[in-house]
Amino acid sequence: MQQNINIKNKRARFDYEILDTYTAGIVLGGTEIKSIRLGKASLSQSFCEFNDRGELFVVNMQIDEYSHGGHYNHKPKAVRKLLLNKRELKKLRREVTTTGLTIIPLNLFINERGLAKINVGLAKGKKLYDKRETIKDRDNKRDLSRIKKNFNN
Repeated sequence: MQQNINIKNKRARFDYEILDTYTAGIVLGGTEIKSIRLGKASLSQSFCEFNDRGELFVVNMQIDEYSHGGHYNHKPKAVRKLLLNKRELKKLRREVTTTGLTIIPLNLFINERGLAKINVGLAKGKKLYDKRETIKDRDNKRDLSRIKKNFNN
């Protein structure tokens, strides 16, 4: 009955070095969760930030409008609140303000109880030469596996 929904931010691991990950709940309306269950969401170009009361929000996350929503539909790029423990929020805020790290959404999924969760990562931005090195390593691994496959056959 339940289909597996796992929406990934593919650019996050390429553009950032992930230092730590957290699983957070997300506050959603009725049509938002229905759109996520249909897989109509995107995490590309999204990021997280704190407001002045110490709450964490995800910004620029795209959840398409629900097709049967009518006038009760939600805004696709609304700011959505993330739910974490107070201890985790304090730790994240300290890391962001003191060391200049950023918080990036990694993937959005629905757990076994049917609740939408989002994995966020405490990340440090990669430099251009780090990105080139990542591309080079990926190409080398692909070439090596291709050679092994041809050698075994």
